[in-house]
Amino acid sequence: MDTLTLPDAPWRHWPGLDRLTGALGAGNARVVGGAVRDTLLGIAVSDLDIATPLDPQEVMRRLEGAGIKAIPTGLAHGTITAVSSGTVVEVTTLRRDLTTDGRRATVAFTDDWKEDAARRDFTMNALYADPETGEIFDYFGGRADLAARHVRFIGDPLRRIAEDHLRILRFFRFLARFGDSPDAESLDACTARANDLMALSRERIADELLKLVVAKDAVRVIALMLERGIFRPVLPEIVSVERFARVGVLEAQAGLDPDPIRRLAALLPADAAIAEAVGARLKLSNIQRKRLIGATEADLLGSPRSAAYRLGREEAIDRLFLFDANGAVDAARDLTGWDIPRLPLSGGALIQRGLSKGPDVARALRAVESQWVEEGFPDAARLGEIADAVADQALRSSSSE
Repeated sequence: MDTLTLPDAPWRHWPGLDRLTGALGAGNARVVGGAVRDTLLGIAVSDLDIATPLDPQEVMRRLEGAGIKAIPTGLAHGTITAVSSGTVVEVTTLRRDLTTDGRRATVAFTDDWKEDAARRDFTMNALYADPETGEIFDYFGGRADLAARHVRFIGDPLRRIAEDHLRILRFFRFLARFGDSPDAESLDACTARANDLMALSRERIADELLKLVVAKDAVRVIALMLERGIFRPVLPEIVSVERFARVGVLEAQAGLDPDPIRRLAALLPADAAIAEAVGARLKLSNIQRKRLIGATEADLLGSPRSAAYRLGREEAIDRLFLFDANGAVDAARDLTGWDIPRLPLSGGALIQRGLSKGPDVARALRAVESQWVEEGFPDAARLGEIADAVADQALRSSSSE
């Protein structure tokens, strides 16, 4: 049988990688998972994971002996972070699962490559390659599945899901990113065990969901998830992909990258209470929650530029796209290239016009800003005229009291 090898790729020439693999010794280092998969697909690689039959203490000893920084980031699970000439690589000892509870596993170290591969999730993620020669090691047909864009669990899908319930969402994310058609047995297993998602931390669900919604084939896959009832246990608010699909089209037409919070908002009803509940349930950051809630409002507060000034650029585009405003694509393109200005006037300028320090200045400054925004951010000369008029009005009101 011919030996299968990886094509050349930039990561294979990263500084310090050869020194790292040399320190581990011949046959003791194989790149595994995403880097191999993505290299075969022609996708740029930014992270490297190396598997080794050496136990963690021996990995530490060899790396430090070669002058390579070794950080025991996950020693109990066999993971060492190696820093070699600026290149950062995760080095993990081959493992097998002893016990699992759907959220975490107790592992034992092994020197059996196939045993390590068997505990991984999908066949396309269980590909190994020698970083020097590029030779590929494929124990479960992952290369054929990758070529066919076939996302398939290793072995029994129900067992893989029982080991880690998050694999249900990962299956659909990988399907949206890499797959053309779902593996029938894997899809049925995810459908049957969808309620297992309730046992997961909401942070893990949120992390996986926000990756899923920006995947290239997210519309088709999320429609499939709705059909199979996958969201019902944890996000029953998601009932349609119609608005989600429209937002994706608008983003593409405007030349914008998919935005995860905007796309999540597009999956939810335009209801502030629902957005607030979902944001809290998923334990999104305060900034993300605020934006999710703001995306339920259609009001642009004037022109698109005024919305960007008052709300922020992304929030303004959210409202343009989510409520399909007239000229949304052109407005989004304009906002993308527009430097949002700051009001070039201070309270001191109004004091110089005769106003007294305190609430009067604050009110007048807000009035100046409001008119400046309403007029489309005119130049300094016009801003001075606005300030003069507002100050005069404030002084007249004060003297008549």
